[in-house]
Amino acid sequence: MPDSTDAGAGIAQAALDTVQRCPREAIAIAQRVLAARSADNDTRSTADRAIGLALRELNDLPGALRHLRRAVRIADTARARALARMSLGYVLANAGSTAAALRAVTAALPELTAADAGRARMQRGVVLHYRGRYDEAVRDYGHAIDIAQRAGDLLLEARARNNRGLLNAHRGSVNGADDLSRAAEVFHELGLDLAAADARWNGGIAAGRRGDIAAALRCFAAVSEEYRRLAVPRPALLLDRVELLLSVPLVDEAVQVAAVAIRELRRRGMASDLAEALLAQARAALLAGDLDTATAAAAAARTRFRRQGRRTWAAFARHVELRAEFRRGTRSPALFRAMVRTADQLDATGWPDPALTTRIDAGLLAAATDRTDRAMDLFATAARTRGRGTAPRRAQGWYALALSRRLAGDEPGADRALRRGLAVLDRHRTSLGATELRAHSGAYGQELAAEGLDIAVRAGAPARVLAWAERWRANALRMRSALPPDDPDLVAALAELRLVSSLLEDAVLADRPVRALRGRQARLEQRIRDLARRVPGGSGVTAPPAVRTLAERLGGRVLVELVAHGDRLRAVLVRDGRASLHDLGSLAEAERLARWHRFALRRLITTGDSATARAGAEHVAAALDRQLFDPIRRRLADRCMVIVPVGVLHGVGWAGLPTCAGRPVTVAPSATVWLAAERRTAPVGPPVLASGPRLPAGQAEVRRLARVLPGARLLTGPAATADALTAALDDAGMVHIAAHGRFRADNPQFSTLELAGGPLFAYEWERVGRPPGCVVLSACESGLTGLRPGDEIMGFAAVLLALGTRCLVATVLPVPAEPTTALMLDLHRRMRGGARPAQALADAQQAFVASGDGTARATAAAFVCLGAG
Repeated sequence: MPDSTDAGAGIAQAALDTVQRCPREAIAIAQRVLAARSADNDTRSTADRAIGLALRELNDLPGALRHLRRAVRIADTARARALARMSLGYVLANAGSTAAALRAVTAALPELTAADAGRARMQRGVVLHYRGRYDEAVRDYGHAIDIAQRAGDLLLEARARNNRGLLNAHRGSVNGADDLSRAAEVFHELGLDLAAADARWNGGIAAGRRGDIAAALRCFAAVSEEYRRLAVPRPALLLDRVELLLSVPLVDEAVQVAAVAIRELRRRGMASDLAEALLAQARAALLAGDLDTATAAAAAARTRFRRQGRRTWAAFARHVELRAEFRRGTRSPALFRAMVRTADQLDATGWPDPALTTRIDAGLLAAATDRTDRAMDLFATAARTRGRGTAPRRAQGWYALALSRRLAGDEPGADRALRRGLAVLDRHRTSLGATELRAHSGAYGQELAAEGLDIAVRAGAPARVLAWAERWRANALRMRSALPPDDPDLVAALAELRLVSSLLEDAVLADRPVRALRGRQARLEQRIRDLARRVPGGSGVTAPPAVRTLAERLGGRVLVELVAHGDRLRAVLVRDGRASLHDLGSLAEAERLARWHRFALRRLITTGDSATARAGAEHVAAALDRQLFDPIRRRLADRCMVIVPVGVLHGVGWAGLPTCAGRPVTVAPSATVWLAAERRTAPVGPPVLASGPRLPAGQAEVRRLARVLPGARLLTGPAATADALTAALDDAGMVHIAAHGRFRADNPQFSTLELAGGPLFAYEWERVGRPPGCVVLSACESGLTGLRPGDEIMGFAAVLLALGTRCLVATVLPVPAEPTTALMLDLHRRMRGGARPAQALADAQQAFVASGDGTARATAAAFVCLGAG
């Protein structure tokens, strides 16, 4: 019979080997060893070591440290003690005690030989990695790989390659992908599913670092499913998700995920990862404009990094603090010195991207304080990055070059550099297939476009101002979404969300508990976002049109493009082939009046007509009208108008303003989008009329419309489902939908129209292959849009215009169901009689207002004509 001591040692080693296959099983095996009285101290040390490492995989760091310290304490031989110290050092690094971790692993090295020495080298590489000593870490990983290859130890080689690949990915090196791919392959061959999943996840990090966002999202989604299958929590991986969200940037979602990461990591005592989560929160807050949170979180992260001996990470946190201070308007010599010092530290320790942005900010500060030579030096250093790295990094390099040229008085050269930078971002944007990602990525061009716009405004060149406004505005709508129409996972997820949304609605109406349904709804929405974001890139960006091209299509109409320039609102007006530039006053005042106008109209609609409400609405409408149109009134004359709004002015009920009342007005996200819509040939398929549930007036509306539009396809009652309507949209000449609508400001792509069997989501309209020519949405707030940097819009209007629908008539306010039927019938009669949608809507609105009171005026003003009227 075999010796029981040897058998115990073999079982303890089996527990150790099972850690990355199934941590819970490893703990169970090791506990059997510890329960056996015959096991010697070295065997018990190995068992405790297995439990400690398994608990680390399950994110129980206090428990892991307890078992590993005991493994060191009870070991009899130098080798067993050194192996335990090696594992202890690894977990100490995870817990943030990097100095103690380095001492433990370094102390273990002299006692180990062959493959054991290779494992210790790898663990020391991990500790050095945590401490930001990257070159030393890469060397130790390389030594471990060499030892593993000589010893034929595939497991050690795979672990070291995984770590080296991840480190190189974080440093922006292209060498990481091969290491990670090889590591995942070996782990899979060895049956180590958890380790293979970790290596594949790291491959997603590498994809994100090289700018392939879609590939990173696909990878993260797939590996997340594997983690769920293995039932292993990975809260630290939330940090990688935040990093990817910030790279788009999806700022609101990054803020939420960072908060969840902080809560989970604090609860589990994962001090090292917690410090990184605080830094992630600070970066997200900075992008969101929440300077107080950014400063507080960055300061807390920096304190933790310094305690953990992670000086390079502390410099990164300091970078966020300094940028927040700069955004507050501080322009002191002390801030300048701190910025330059931090940028140099970041460059020296492998953080090139934050070093670049800090250096540009320092250059702007120097220029603002008349230190021109110093600013030129900083911009020149930053400009060297324009030929390498990710697209946002290269674009920042072109931005720095433009700043230096402008400082030198070479504004044409600055203009060329800015256009080169935006061209880099355009190519990057085409790699993002999902509309949502494209819309959010506009944040990267904000500084470049604002600088180019400023050059054009100061030169008093209307055509150039228009070109620069168009260069950055609503770019996402210039590219057809690449969402695959037959993605079964997305179809299934949307169908499930429709069911859950219906159940939730029923529960709310019946006053039943809804917590579980809301949680299920949130999880499904996240899954749908992930699935939609995995789409590969599509076509390129359409170039902004010249004034002459716009004029040819405008004919006798006038284009008014509103432009934000610093704190001023300006307008470029195109009429009869000529462009003119106008100052419309304070941007903040226009935004304030626009918000008050919406409030006044909503009050009239929802609370009923009264002398006070009517007078208030008329007063604010007159004030907004004067600011927007008095400076250009002579040039407007009585012509039809195409308006390109900016910011909150996208939500204006234009027919409620005196200048627009009775005048055909078309609203477009950009002149480029308007021109593309104007050029499209509308399909000639039969009209489609649909009504949703819980809206008797809507059902009556579409039945009456069916008499106005003979040959129309009618979808009412149980037949008016989301699937039926989506299928009917293809090639329809006109679609009219009367249903309850809900606009989702948090994610406009989840805005809904209520139909039989559950809601239709804006996401689903991206799946239509041949979009209808004109869509009329007699639904509350169906024309509202969510705004992202670059006046990118999201919601039903954005989806339809991006698909290729020429025109959308929809509401920017809640509207009463029954009174609008008369307006809709008149609108369709006029369009059937040959009137263009904008003309038909203006005439129908005038007739509707003439026959009603203040509530009728507000209801009419809620409808806008979007696209090409």
